[in-house]
Amino acid sequence: MVFTVGVRAQPPAPAHGGDRWADAGLVSGEAVELDVRAARLGSRVLALLIDLLVQVGVAMLLSIGLSLLLLVLPAGVVDGALEGALQTVLLVLVLVGYPVLMERFAGGRTVGKLVVGLRVVRADGGPVGVGQSLTRALVGVAVEWPGLVLPLLSWAASVTVMLTDPRGRRLGDLVAGTMVVHTRGAGVWRPAPLAVPPLMGWAQTLDLTRLDDGLALAARQYLARVHQFVEPERGRLGRALWAQMAAVISPPPPWRAPEAAYLAAVLAERHRRAVHRLGRTRGVTATLWPELTPAPPPPAAPPQAPPATPAPLRPAAPAIAVPTQADPTAVRPGPAAISAERPRG
Repeated sequence: MVFTVGVRAQPPAPAHGGDRWADAGLVSGEAVELDVRAARLGSRVLALLIDLLVQVGVAMLLSIGLSLLLLVLPAGVVDGALEGALQTVLLVLVLVGYPVLMERFAGGRTVGKLVVGLRVVRADGGPVGVGQSLTRALVGVAVEWPGLVLPLLSWAASVTVMLTDPRGRRLGDLVAGTMVVHTRGAGVWRPAPLAVPPLMGWAQTLDLTRLDDGLALAARQYLARVHQFVEPERGRLGRALWAQMAAVISPPPPWRAPEAAYLAAVLAERHRRAVHRLGRTRGVTATLWPELTPAPPPPAAPPQAPPATPAPLRPAAPAIAVPTQADPTAVRPGPAAISAERPRG
C-alpha cells in the first residue's frame, strides 16, 4: 500500500525586483518544482572575474613552458609560423579548454563558480555534458568574452540578454541549452519555535529512548518551514508527524494543544538532554585525560608602576662659614663695633 501526501507550499514574499526564490523553474521527474535559484548578472560577473585571474595565472605558466620548449628545439625548426601556431594553441587552451575541463571534472563548476556558489546545469536540471560545455565556451569566446566579433556591440547584446531572460541565461546558455543556478541557499534563517512554558514540565518526564534521529529531523524541518505551508496541508502534515512521535514517546501530553507545540516541546527537551550529556562527557574526559583539555590562559598581571626615585634632600638653611682662630684671614671686629654692641646703662 502506497500513501501519497500532497503538500502545497506557500510562495515566499517577492524579493527586490520581483524575483522569487525558486525562480529557476526546474521540475524533477516526479513533477515537483525544485527549490533552486537562477544565477543573475551580479554573481556571474563576480565568478567571471575570479576565473579571469585563474586564466591569467594558467596563461603565464603555459607561456613559461612554451618558452622553454622553443629553447630546446633546434634552431632550424623554430620559425615565426611555429611560434604563432603554439601561441594560438595556448590561447585556445586558456579560453576554451579551461572552462570545458573544469565543468567536466568539477561537476559543472569552474574555480570562480565554486567560490561564488554557482553550477552549470542543463535546462532540465540535469548535469551538463562535454558538448554543451564546449558550445558555451566557443560562443562565449566569439561573442561574449573576450568577444572576437564586434566586442562592444556583442558585450551590450550579452548583457541585454542576461537582464531580460527570466532565468538570467547568456547567449552561450541559450545556444547550448544550459543555465547557471545557485548551489547555496539564500533564504532567511528561522530557528525552530521554542517550547511553550506549560509543556516544559511534561517534556522533562518524557521517555525519548525510542525517538530516532530521522523522525526528530523531520519534525525540526517541519517547524522551521511551517510558515511556508498553507491549510489544510499544514495541519495535516503536523498531525501526521505528531502521530508518529506520540507512538514512540510516553507519557501522553496532559492537555490539548496544537501539534506544533507538542513537537517543539519534545525537540527542546531532546536538545536539553543532549547538551547535558555532552557537558557530562566533557567533564569525565577532563578528569581522566587532563592533557586533552586545553588549559585556560593565565590571567594577565596588572601593570606595575616604575619605582619612584627619591628626590635629593635640600638643606633647611644656607651654610655659613664660621672663621676660626687659626685662620689668619679672619677679620676681628674693631673697637667701634665692640662699643656698639655693649648695652647702654
